[in-house]
Amino acid sequence: MQFLWKYIDDLVGKGLDFLQITELMFYALARFVPLALPISILLASVMTIGKMGENYELTALQSSGLSLSKVFKPIFVFVIFLSFSSYLFSNYIMPVANLKGGSLLYDIRKKKPALNIKEGIFYNDIDGFAIKINSKSDDGKILENIIIYDHTNNNGNKKVIIAEKGTMEITLDEKYLELTLFNGTSYIESDKNKTNRKTTFSKDLIRFDLSSFGINNSELLYKGHYAMLNNYQINIAIDSLETLLINKRALINQNIIERYNYNFNYESNPLNNLKKIKQKKIYEVAINKLRVLKSISSSNEDDVRYRKIIIAKHEIEWHRKLSLAFTCIIMFLIGSSLGSIIKKGGFGIPVLISILFFVLFHVINMIGEKSAKDLSLTPFEGMWLANIFFIPLVILLFFLSKRNFNFSNIIKN
Repeated sequence: MQFLWKYIDDLVGKGLDFLQITELMFYALARFVPLALPISILLASVMTIGKMGENYELTALQSSGLSLSKVFKPIFVFVIFLSFSSYLFSNYIMPVANLKGGSLLYDIRKKKPALNIKEGIFYNDIDGFAIKINSKSDDGKILENIIIYDHTNNNGNKKVIIAEKGTMEITLDEKYLELTLFNGTSYIESDKNKTNRKTTFSKDLIRFDLSSFGINNSELLYKGHYAMLNNYQINIAIDSLETLLINKRALINQNIIERYNYNFNYESNPLNNLKKIKQKKIYEVAINKLRVLKSISSSNEDDVRYRKIIIAKHEIEWHRKLSLAFTCIIMFLIGSSLGSIIKKGGFGIPVLISILFFVLFHVINMIGEKSAKDLSLTPFEGMWLANIFFIPLVILLFFLSKRNFNFSNIIKN
């Protein structure tokens, strides 16, 4: 729903069919799988372990000599498998989904609105032409009293076509609009000899190119984007970007040393006035060069910072795949410990607790990512901030579950 509301203005009025909308939503949903998997594991573990505690199954298992660690061990192995699957999905499937979804969304946003020539209004969405009709049939194929201004030569309204009647059809490949005109007149004004040419016809065919109304394949525009790369490709891209950054810094230093290291060499003169004049000239030149140097340094600093941000975004994407996979393990440890503590199953308290914990995780994760993007934190610190924050909580909850801490007693008291 967030995706739809964000891009609703770009989708409405484009004449999209159901399959195109479904394809776009499919690619958009694929991006949320690595983010949805941790909360799913959290919710499932709280509900399952909580139900076992509510039915005294955990108590029976512990009475038979099994510790909670051994009880959770088979599920923990399965969660590790899910965590690894999450990483594989993020690393190999999600980049392809991002590429397909991003290019499709770009094509839809560039796609012109569906062809709809209205009565009594000039239609200007066909490149180089302005079309006006007085009336049309119910099926939209038969037009009457047609006026067409040809602007393909960018010379203004110097070519006009008027027809009493016409038919409009789109070719089978939907690349061209064929407009057949009947009983019309063509007016052309020439710039060279200032003469006008008038031509009458009983039938004429005009073909309009509708390529801008369709959806093209623009995957090449996004193929190098960090969100469309796996971790191996991101490492290669980071190495290239860091090399370019090093070369840029060396070039900046070289230009500053060569162009702005100004030396005054002159022979000493016994005349004090001449010394003062030369000294004043040195000060003026130095001040001017410092001003220029300050402006250039500021511009170069912005350029270097922009390059650092691009590298940071690549590193953020690299760490995102690993951190979200590790989050699955963190959420299971929290959920299993909470389930054994609250001893409640179903969709009541477990859902509420799961949502609260995941919202807290998501907020901290967004803060860390934003801080990494503005270079306040390193990409490692920003993307692992939420997991690092939850590790002490995992230890605390696991310790309480080992001590058979009962949350129900607190509620009763």
